[in-house]
Amino acid sequence: MCPAIEATVPYGGDKSPPSTGDVSENDGDELLAPPLNFAMVDYGVFRSGFPESANFSFLQTLGLRSIVYLCQEPYPEANLRFLNANGIQLFQFGIDGCKEPFANIPEDKIREALKVVRDIKNHPLLIHCKRGKHRTGCLVGCLRKLQRWCLSSIFDEYHRFAADKTRLSDQTFIELFDISDL
Repeated sequence: MCPAIEATVPYGGDKSPPSTGDVSENDGDELLAPPLNFAMVDYGVFRSGFPESANFSFLQTLGLRSIVYLCQEPYPEANLRFLNANGIQLFQFGIDGCKEPFANIPEDKIREALKVVRDIKNHPLLIHCKRGKHRTGCLVGCLRKLQRWCLSSIFDEYHRFAADKTRLSDQTFIELFDISDL
């Protein structure tokens, strides 16, 4: 587990984070812990691994409007309470986290998730799966193609988050993903 870091993150959009009463709002000395593999993807778009309750205060500073969840498992009750208390909409695209080398990533779900990510009404938005590596990496990689990034830069970013768990099947999916109709 990484140590908590002190962070100051600008609020996204025009939405201020709601107060929950359990966060110290006046001393400014609170340590905030981002979720595993947290990073900014683009203005108003963030990525991470699965947020835990220790990350909720940090997530509040982002003023999130939406979460794109890429796992099949139901969202935990504690996380749903956090979303409801903060007016955050959940978009779930159940993608299997299968590690088989020939398992297919469902292109239709990636396309639907990209529509949500590209809709500025959903920003600020957090994309996450379990560890923020493979499913999140594929979605972000396809977004990068739409942003006209070169493949070597897309794969560099993918490797940064997947580290020694890099999957050739993910990179092949990203490379072959057709953006012409998006």
